[in-house]
Amino acid sequence: MVRVVEPSHAGAAPVLFLHGARTSRTMWRAQVEAVQATGRRAVAIDLPGHGERMAERFDVEGAMARIGSAVDDLGGRAVLVGLSLGGYLAIAYAARHPERVAGLLAAGCSTRPDVPAVRAWRQAVRVIERLPDRGAGLNAALVRAALPPTGAADLAAGGFALDVMTDVLTRMPAVRPLEDLPLLRCPVWLVNGRWDHFRGQERAYLRAAPGARLVVVPGATHLVNLVRPVAFTRMLLAALDEVDRVEAGGAQPADGLGVRSDHARTPPTIPAELGTTTTSSPRASSVAGRIRRALPPPR
Repeated sequence: MVRVVEPSHAGAAPVLFLHGARTSRTMWRAQVEAVQATGRRAVAIDLPGHGERMAERFDVEGAMARIGSAVDDLGGRAVLVGLSLGGYLAIAYAARHPERVAGLLAAGCSTRPDVPAVRAWRQAVRVIERLPDRGAGLNAALVRAALPPTGAADLAAGGFALDVMTDVLTRMPAVRPLEDLPLLRCPVWLVNGRWDHFRGQERAYLRAAPGARLVVVPGATHLVNLVRPVAFTRMLLAALDEVDRVEAGGAQPADGLGVRSDHARTPPTIPAELGTTTTSSPRASSVAGRIRRALPPPR
C-alpha cells in the first residue's frame, strides 16, 4: 500500500471514472485508490444497466444524465476517465458539455461504434443470451483467461450485466466520436493496449481531436487498466498533473505527455514502457510523482 503524507491535490479537478460494457464501477478500484491517495477526489459510478443499476435499461441519454449528475456531485467540473463503453460516453459528454470537463482520458474506444462488425457481434450476443445461464459460464471463462487474478476479482466484484449487451450494441452506434472529438477543448489522451481490438482507427481519432496524445500500453489488451494496472495508473497520474498545470494558468502541457498544439496533425505515440509515459522526471514536490515512484514496476 502506498502511503502519502500531506496530499497536494485537494483543490484539483476531481476524477470521474466510467466503466466498460457488462462491468461496473468496481473495475476502477486500483485507479480510484491511487488518485484518492494524492488528495484528489475520485469517484467511479455505475452506468444504467450495470452494477447497482442493472435493473435499468441502457440508453445513451440515460447514461448522459447519469454522468451529468455525477459531475454535479463533484462540483460541476471533472476529469473524465472512461474505458470502452465509458470512453465513448466520456467523449460524447465532453463534446456536449465542454465547460464541465477539465480533461479526458478515453481508453479502448479508438474505433467507431457503428462499424459493420457490430452487427455481427449483435447477432452473436443474441445467441449467447439464449443459453441456459445467459452466457455466465462463457463470461467467467473469458475473464479468467484474459486477466490476472486481482483484475478478475475487481471486474467481478460489482457483478456482470449479462443482459445489457443487446441494448448497448443497438444504442451506441448513434454515438459519433469522430464528429465529437473536434468539439473538445480540454486536454485529451487516447489510451489503448497494444493488442486492443478497438484501436483500429486511433490515427483517425488523433486527426479529429483538436488536442490529443496517444498512449499505447505494451503487453495490454482491451481491459488495459486491469491487464497492466501499474502502467495505466502511472500514465493516469502523469496526465492529471498535466491537467493541473493547464487549469492553473492555461500553460501548455510539458512535452512527453501533453496536449499537442493545434497545428500538429499526428503527435507521436507514447509507449508506456516501464509503467510511465512521460520523458521527464516527476516533480519532487508532486504527490502523484511520489506515488508513481513508489509503485512497483509493471508486470
